[in-house]
Amino acid sequence: MTQPQHHEIVVIGAGICGATITNELLERGKSVCVIDAANSPANACSRHAYAIAHPHIGKGSPRLLRLTHLAFLLAEARWGGAWQAHGIFQPSKKDRAFNRSEVSAHLRSLDLSEDIAIPLDDEEAQRICGISQSGVWISRGACLNLLQTSEQLLRDHKNLTCLWSTRVERLEEYEGIWRLLDGSNVVVATAKKVVIAAAIDSKPLINSLGVHLPLKPVRGQLSIFSIQPNDPWVSMLPKVGISGDGYCLPAEQLEDGSYRWMVGSSFDEGEDDLSPREDSDNFNRGQAKGLVDYADGDPRSLVKAGEFVGVRCVSGDRLPIIGPLAQRPGIFLATALGSRGILWSALAAKLVSAQLLGDDFALLARLGFAADLVAALAPARFLAGALAAPGALASNSKPIFPSEPSAK
Repeated sequence: MTQPQHHEIVVIGAGICGATITNELLERGKSVCVIDAANSPANACSRHAYAIAHPHIGKGSPRLLRLTHLAFLLAEARWGGAWQAHGIFQPSKKDRAFNRSEVSAHLRSLDLSEDIAIPLDDEEAQRICGISQSGVWISRGACLNLLQTSEQLLRDHKNLTCLWSTRVERLEEYEGIWRLLDGSNVVVATAKKVVIAAAIDSKPLINSLGVHLPLKPVRGQLSIFSIQPNDPWVSMLPKVGISGDGYCLPAEQLEDGSYRWMVGSSFDEGEDDLSPREDSDNFNRGQAKGLVDYADGDPRSLVKAGEFVGVRCVSGDRLPIIGPLAQRPGIFLATALGSRGILWSALAAKLVSAQLLGDDFALLARLGFAADLVAALAPARFLAGALAAPGALASNSKPIFPSEPSAK
């Protein structure tokens, strides 16, 4: 009988997150094996060719605000030429009067310089973005083709092994080595260290370790609309991306004069059905009217021309889960990226590789990973006390944040 391949590091999942972590490890001179149930990279949510990225600028959790800022800078630096920086406009809430000094002060409090984000009144927004609404112009906001990027990250490399069409169903530890087993209980590979980066498919793998984390699927449908050149909608179409209640990309005029416009996305929590739905397209037509403030727009003019349906994975507190399972030595998680896959993948690549390779925490701190941010992402935040022996279940009803890690 052929012995299963043994690897120092295995990454389970070849979407944008697994691919980015793998590429980071390869750049650091490590040999890596990637395992995925599909026959090529990015066959699930990372097939998305129209993902947007920008730092969060709302009034949410301070940790979320700091994390998205850090992740945005890491993503911008990593993606290089693939980063399509067309800019993102975030309209003001319609029930609030625009106050430039107040918005500027808020952006400064987030440490966002003017070369990243500035407030615009409705006249300035019309001139720059084609939208007559006040708000914040994030000039370095961008779009990334996740499929093409994942394929590029996993291109042939002398230190890279890819096991395609291989589904890992269970993990078990034996004498300090992790065995990766398929549905027939056959060991497909062994590894000293394993990174689980398989979105919602991470859940059964984590469960097989005797750990339960609050992961759930969220179905999202992006609609691609066609608009005729003489339609009143044309005067309302944006020149930039917009992020608010939903999001859209800049409208693109085609050779026949018509316009192609991508608007999304529906948010169906707890669902994993990948079939396109007409009600999701209708929901996105409503989103489109709100994004460009066109209450009188005829939704019938937004003619369906295509769609993308993906299933995102989210955690109980909506932050990603990135870091080691402390009492399962050699297991690292990078999951629950939600709708911020571009940002969290870039962040996970730096954080997981540093933790996996045992980097000094001072190095992470220089990259911007303050101790409280590392703790806010750690799987341990959902575990009531330390993980017990294999087979024990951990409560996640009351998240407990671990103490800040000490520098070596």
